Amino acid sequence: MSNKMTQEYERDFYAWALQSAELIRQGKFSEIDIENVAEELESMGSNNKRELINRFAVLIAHLLKWKFQPIRRSKSWTLTIKNQRFEILDLLEESPSLKHQIELKFNHAYEKAKIICSEQTGIDESELPESCPFNLDECLNFDFLPD
Repeated sequence: MSNKMTQEYERDFYAWALQSAELIRQGKFSEIDIENVAEELESMGSNNKRELINRFAVLIAHLLKWKFQPIRRSKSWTLTIKNQRFEILDLLEESPSLKHQIELKFNHAYEKAKIICSEQTGIDESELPESCPFNLDECLNFDFLPD
């Protein structure tokens, strides 16, 4: 591992990333800061998982708002629901293995959704269902809106 590359990582991440990519393309593997490259790759995966969970939380929060405050339904809510579905599907298309992660973290996304819903509507979290009233397929179905 190159000490110079490690110093570059600490000094200027962007320059380090560009230089690392170029070294990989040139096959100069002995000059690559392997430890930090591996760490950044893991971090990218974690960021994608975190983004997926957050997008699901926003989606579920809006589905909850739709279900529990029918009088306040708006075009804005509809657009947010559609947008989150598109963004989630894009993430899953780019990284299909994330689907397994959301299946594991669906309850966590729901807990975050309850907080968001409560903050935005004034509905107490205790008044919302204990477990998510929508399944994964319903959440991703562009034709689904709860009644």
